[in-house]
Amino acid sequence: MGLNPPVQDGNMSLEKAIKQRRTVRSFGNKPISKQQFSQILWSAQGITEDRGFKRASPSGGALYPADVYAVVGKNCIEDFFAGVYHYQPKHHSVTKVAEGDWRRDLAIASLSQMWMARAPVLFVVTAEYHRITCKYGDRGIRYALMEIGHISQNIFLQCQTLGLTAGIVGAFNDGEVARLAGVHKNHEPLIILPVGYRG
Repeated sequence: MGLNPPVQDGNMSLEKAIKQRRTVRSFGNKPISKQQFSQILWSAQGITEDRGFKRASPSGGALYPADVYAVVGKNCIEDFFAGVYHYQPKHHSVTKVAEGDWRRDLAIASLSQMWMARAPVLFVVTAEYHRITCKYGDRGIRYALMEIGHISQNIFLQCQTLGLTAGIVGAFNDGEVARLAGVHKNHEPLIILPVGYRG
C-alpha cells in the first residue's frame, strides 16, 4: 500500500521540537491521518537521497539492519484497517503482515503496560543483526543498537512537529511481541513506540 509523499519543510523548527519533546504515557482516542502516519515512517527509515538508497537515520556502513512495523488499531488511521504493517523504505509503502487490532495483546506482552494500548499506533522497531555483523562481526550488534536509537529519536521529533506525542517501551517479552507483530524470522524487536494525540 502506497503512502503519501513526505513533506520536507515543516512548520516547527528542530530546536523547538527538541525543547518540547517529552515521553508520553497517556493518549486520547483521536485518530491520526494517513499523512501523519506516512511522515513518521519516512522520518524513521525513509529514503532521503534522490535516486539513491541513503535513509533518514544513520546506519553503520549503510547496511540498515533495522525494520519498522506499525501495529494499527481499529479506526485509528485514516484509510487503514486494523492490522500490522511492515514499512518498505525503497517504495515508501507498507505491506500488511497481520489483520486485526493487536494493541491490547501487545500491551499485555509488554508486562501489562496497558496505557500503550490506547495509542492509535504502536511502532515496533526490530533489528536483523546478520545484515551488519556480516561486515563488522559482533561489533555490528552495537552499531545496530545505535541505529535503533537514531530511529526512535527521529520518530519522537517528527511526532512533535506534527502535533502528536510518543512514548517508548523497552520492557516486553521478545518472543511474544515478535509473534504478535508478525515480524519476519530473525527480526528481533528492540523497542516499541506508541504514538498518538496526548490524552
